[in-house]
Amino acid sequence: MEFSVIKQRNLWWLLSGIIIVTGIVGMIISTNTLGTPLRPSLDFVGGTRLQLELDCSQPSNCNQPIDSATVRNVLSTQNIGGGSIQVVDQYGLSIRTKALDQNERTSLIANLAEKIGQFNPQKSQIDTVGPIIGQQIFTAGLLALIISFAGITVYLSLRFQFDYAVIAFIALLHDVLITVGIFSILGLILGTEVDSLFIVALLTIVGFSVNDTVVIYDRVRENINLQPGVTINQIVDDAVQQTLGRSINTTLTTLLTLFAIFIFGGETLKDFALALIIGFAAGAYSSIFIASTLLAWWRVRIGQPIPLNLSMERTAEELEP
Repeated sequence: MEFSVIKQRNLWWLLSGIIIVTGIVGMIISTNTLGTPLRPSLDFVGGTRLQLELDCSQPSNCNQPIDSATVRNVLSTQNIGGGSIQVVDQYGLSIRTKALDQNERTSLIANLAEKIGQFNPQKSQIDTVGPIIGQQIFTAGLLALIISFAGITVYLSLRFQFDYAVIAFIALLHDVLITVGIFSILGLILGTEVDSLFIVALLTIVGFSVNDTVVIYDRVRENINLQPGVTINQIVDDAVQQTLGRSINTTLTTLLTLFAIFIFGGETLKDFALALIIGFAAGAYSSIFIASTLLAWWRVRIGQPIPLNLSMERTAEELEP
């Protein structure tokens, strides 16, 4: 029994639609709650972040987990309001506040140590980013994403045809929306933040996804030449079947590496790896089930159920006055 993406295309579209709509709802809730569709890190909004961990080598220092209410009281006594507090693995603490100077940071850490226990200096990390720098990082990342989308659209228009490029653009947008939507939900549920590495992840996802789509488009174009008179639905089905093994193998080997980074790469790379895992999986899915089926649907809709081969297209162009 041959696998057909065309016959079940409504199912593929429905599945993508449900995930995208869920993500958009999450972004709406996040906007109402946090003021932004995603929970931004210091890279974008500026401020000070303290990552602390209790020193469990000291006697009785880790008898009980960190109490976030106690931490909140310490912040209040130092007139640090509106801070974000997250307890990590019971004995770790992540605090994000307004920008603090050296004296304020020293005083805060000393007061926290007095209330909840001594911290391990080797596992403590303090980051401070100004709001202007954060805005510049966000603007530069957004501009890079827009330029990449535009460049890919122009390239595919020149290499294939304009409708190929538009459909590939829709598939890329599909991948970005799924990744952003899931991170919006994770930001609401788990407090997951997005930083400059998240922009890097989105750019990488776009490149990976369009590569898979180009492979299928190349095979569609070859089949149009090799199978004149065959319907576009059959041509697309054949192209997907011929490239399916390659797409699955490439995606799986990449995901194995990303899962290793996610598990063993440490806190700094965990969210970056997670974004790539979600985006690469969505990219492989969109290339096989979204871009291909949309192309076939569009060609039938505009009255080209049986496409001309390339030599016939060039001949027709040469005969035009």
